[in-house]
Amino acid sequence: MSFNTQWQQQSWQTLQLQSRNFSTAQVQTALHKPRLTLSDLQALLSPAALPLLPVLATKAQQLTRQRFGHSVQFYAPLYLSNLCANECTYCGFSLSQKVKRRTLNLAEIEQECVAIKAMGVDQVLLVTGEHERKVGIDYFCDVLPLIRRYFSSVHLEVQPLSTDEYARLKSLGVDAVMLYQETYNAAAYQQYHLKGKKSDIHWRLDAPDRVGLAGIDKIGLGILLGLSDWRTDAILLAQHLQYLQKQYWQCRFSLSVPRIRPCSGGNEVINPISDKELIQLICAFRLFAPELEISLSTRESAVFRQHVVPLAITSVSAGSKTQPGGYSVEPENLEQFSIDDNRSPQQVARALIEQGLQPVWKDWDSFLGR
Repeated sequence: MSFNTQWQQQSWQTLQLQSRNFSTAQVQTALHKPRLTLSDLQALLSPAALPLLPVLATKAQQLTRQRFGHSVQFYAPLYLSNLCANECTYCGFSLSQKVKRRTLNLAEIEQECVAIKAMGVDQVLLVTGEHERKVGIDYFCDVLPLIRRYFSSVHLEVQPLSTDEYARLKSLGVDAVMLYQETYNAAAYQQYHLKGKKSDIHWRLDAPDRVGLAGIDKIGLGILLGLSDWRTDAILLAQHLQYLQKQYWQCRFSLSVPRIRPCSGGNEVINPISDKELIQLICAFRLFAPELEISLSTRESAVFRQHVVPLAITSVSAGSKTQPGGYSVEPENLEQFSIDDNRSPQQVARALIEQGLQPVWKDWDSFLGR
């Protein structure tokens, strides 16, 4: 049974009620288990667990050090285009935004690569708006050989593709694909995604399967916090992760749980999540899946990242620009969203070192093979 089928058989309302119906005793039991069930995760995500956050955070930090040592991977997002054929109410790249659109050519991409390398970062996340005709598989195949020459690790965050297309990208050096569902709440998903292929929730739900079938090394999952009830979304995300780990056991998996940030279109966050609740979410997932890579981007403030990275985070972005050409020429283009941590990669690295952590600028050498 596919995850899509499993998801359709579940009741959002039932899961939402379950996620709040836990006692302190059930939370304490979950905290002491060597391996968590989905029900245990629900307990750790419940309101009853919030008073026990110091205990949860301490155990999460212990598991992180045991599994990942003191290392924290650095990466930089490289925005290739802000063209988009979708209408998403929370995104600055949305179709209705009356802004200058730009897609980088090879010469401009090389300038960006040089600028990112000059910061010391050797892992890049390629990001575009979702426009299949102008920024689709042919464009990716054209630009990847150039980008691959500059970076030891290349990740991709673009529109969902077919299995064959993912296989082509793997042959060109893509190491990971990030596919954030945004929300697993079908009603909310339709409310926020008004036009374009992204409005097809089933195509997006099945996309991680296509990445796994193509044999790409790492699959990134995530939800956009603020669109719906975060506890219920988190449980469905955990179910999705569990399903994928069984189906594609040869793959690695990563998690991202960004909060909505301001963009030019403006957005009212109907379902906010507090700093403490976000820490609860991150630490609960560390206990649920100790091997899971967890990233934290510059959407969050420097102060928040300083406190949370040592607990459960394995990778961070630094020095990020969220518009095409942002690293090399600082054009007056629309940013996808505003960032909150404006420190340089070197400043972030120094702060981590002071906390006893080890920034990892490069995680792979080409002579080791692929």
